[in-house]
Amino acid sequence: MIHPQKLSALSTEQLSKELAHGGVSLRVPPFVMHITSPIPVVAEGLLALYGQHELVRDPDAFSDFRVSVTSEWRFFKRVCVFAMDGFQPFTPLAYGEAFAFLEWGMNWCITSHCHNWLTIHSAVLEKNGRAVLLPAPPGSGKSTLCAALMLHGWRLLSDEMALLDPETGMVTPAPRPVSLKNASIEVIRQRAQGLNFGPVAHDTLKGTVAHMQVSGMSLAKADVPALPAWVVFPKYSKGSPLTVSEHPKSQALVELSSNSFNHHVHGRAGFEVLAQLIERCDCHDLEYASLEDALRWFDALEARP
Repeated sequence: MIHPQKLSALSTEQLSKELAHGGVSLRVPPFVMHITSPIPVVAEGLLALYGQHELVRDPDAFSDFRVSVTSEWRFFKRVCVFAMDGFQPFTPLAYGEAFAFLEWGMNWCITSHCHNWLTIHSAVLEKNGRAVLLPAPPGSGKSTLCAALMLHGWRLLSDEMALLDPETGMVTPAPRPVSLKNASIEVIRQRAQGLNFGPVAHDTLKGTVAHMQVSGMSLAKADVPALPAWVVFPKYSKGSPLTVSEHPKSQALVELSSNSFNHHVHGRAGFEVLAQLIERCDCHDLEYASLEDALRWFDALEARP
């Protein structure tokens, strides 16, 4: 039996050369991404965070997306440019943000073009066959909580998007590195034994940004969909005790609809899929200051029949 080659089989020098001259195809479930970039920090980030992902070596293999991050000089300043098939959807960013730009760009590729799923802006994790959706606005602590849950034994499906299959109602896993910001980077780094962190991008529009590697279990089960059982709206509130309340289902439906990237594409059928999801799930508001308290609450939630 021939085992697929992993990205970690390449040295930094080899990967940098391949990225700069023709690019590499990487299996990033459920997609294949063809990535090109001459920028060293992109090779550094890929090796740190995607080392266990499969390299696709067949030159005739299909790639879902062909993306690049290149550098240019604009107004006497070096910047990085993201492109998909030559199309540049974003304003260039600072050169040091190149790897973060690749991650954000890949998110955009999926949310803008993958309409076979109903895509919701939400973290998704699973344990013992049941999944929880964590939809929340920026600044709510969603990604920090998501990372802590993954490190606590939950399987990560995504920290950014729930790919909801409109036919089955199940979420298709898309486990990629978890995006962390500012103080959360060090909070999670102290918990993340054995997992790598990628390059740190400073002074972005989101502040300081770094990504954490996906757990081995999450990647190993990337072909196993999960049925949502809970929708939890988390909110980090410094100094507050943990408080939980029932989130009205009618309000949850409206909020998931507004957090969907492409519900307009699916029309009535998409709305009905969301309504079925909300009907099936328990919905809660969770306010917390202590990650330990939040993790204990999720343990109790998962233990319920």
